[in-house]
Amino acid sequence: MKITICMGSSCFVRGNKENLKIIQAFLKEHKLKAEIEVDGVLCKNDCDQGPNICLNGEWYNQIIDKHKLRSLLAEKLLEN
Repeated sequence: MKITICMGSSCFVRGNKENLKIIQAFLKEHKLKAEIEVDGVLCKNDCDQGPNICLNGEWYNQIIDKHKLRSLLAEKLLEN
């Protein structure tokens, strides 16, 4: 599994700075740090939809709510 975070200036200012911290804490909390690759890109050229995060090739836009992000991570990364 790979998580890609857009770190372009627009996404970074809109919330991906904080989203990166939330993702890192989530991976640590659920002991997934060794299993998940986290990468950043400078810009995915979809600034008006940011902040943008990609989980295993699928892009998610407007990730501005920390609860929505944690729910998305749980849905995609944790086995039910």
